[in-house]
Amino acid sequence: MQNRQAEIAQALHVTPPFDNDEALSLDIARRIAFIQRTVQDSALKTLVLGISGGVDSSVAGRLAQLAVEGLRAQTGDNSYRFIAVRLPYQTQQDEADAQMALSFIGADEHCSVNIAASVQDLCQELTQLEGLRPARVDFVRGNIKARMRMVAQFAIANATDGLVIGTDHAAEAVMGFFTKFGDGACDLAPLTGLVKGQVCAMARHLRAPDLLVYKTPTADLEELEPGKPDEACYGLSYAEIDAFLHCEPVSAAVFAQITRAYETSAHKRMLPLTP
Repeated sequence: MQNRQAEIAQALHVTPPFDNDEALSLDIARRIAFIQRTVQDSALKTLVLGISGGVDSSVAGRLAQLAVEGLRAQTGDNSYRFIAVRLPYQTQQDEADAQMALSFIGADEHCSVNIAASVQDLCQELTQLEGLRPARVDFVRGNIKARMRMVAQFAIANATDGLVIGTDHAAEAVMGFFTKFGDGACDLAPLTGLVKGQVCAMARHLRAPDLLVYKTPTADLEELEPGKPDEACYGLSYAEIDAFLHCEPVSAAVFAQITRAYETSAHKRMLPLTP
């Protein structure tokens, strides 16, 4: 089993466990430098990221803000900036958490785009949704929400000569827990390779509020089960997924479930098929 775990971990560029605070600090610095190089190589000046109120976007947002602040200091060019975007669907139940995340991040600029009207209008035009079970409609609509959020982020990036940041990390990638061409679409993904526990460790190191660090993770895309925890969707805990990715012993059932999820979601991690 561990050979297969190692193969998957290598494919997802999993970051080894942090031995100490120094290793954690060095990895944070490495990711900030990656963001800075990517921005400079692009000849663009703006970074854009949707802020949900969860730990992933909180950490990615803070790294982005530190990156542009560093670029301004290094180059003397004050046009580098980070735009944090709120993308609620109607009224978000945990809006207070999202506002806390914005305060923690300290973005140069933030704005809000409510995606509800766009999502609802599109759903009304889709005759294919008629007659489907409510749960199936809810699932399709949830993916539309994720894609509409990314449409908005790319539009803002287009308008401001910027790049869109993604929040995908190894624990979500191995489970295929992202919407293809939705939250899986971006220009750069600075959390790549991290397991969930490492994202939380970074949040603590960056002094994020405890509420954000220890908040129950949820994609919150489906209306029939609002706020459904990620772990309830997986049928696994993040601790089990993290252990798998760090090649630690896991039960046969956990091994089978994660490898099955990884294999069936392979298409999400690939470029479009070609002849």
